[in-house]
Amino acid sequence: MSRYYDYVLGLIPAALIGVTAFLNLVGLSLTAAVPVGAGVALALMGHAMFVRAPLDDADRTAAGSTPDAAPPSGAGPSTGSPPGGGPFAGSGSD
Repeated sequence: MSRYYDYVLGLIPAALIGVTAFLNLVGLSLTAAVPVGAGVALALMGHAMFVRAPLDDADRTAAGSTPDAAPPSGAGPSTGSPPGGGPFAGSGSD
């Protein structure tokens, strides 16, 4: 099933090429039509990144849960990393 981001990925080159070709056919020079087409593609990317930002599964669960619901299984202080360990700290069994 296609989702929003699948459509956005398809619309980026379609907007760049389609808007550029349409403006060029209407009479605008190619050097002026390409930046306009790129601006439309950039607007699509900006919408996908900032207006409908992708969420992690934990964010989706937290956004749709009630205040008294339990946190997701991967959330919370006991994630298996040692206290004070950084993002690259592991169990040491590598």
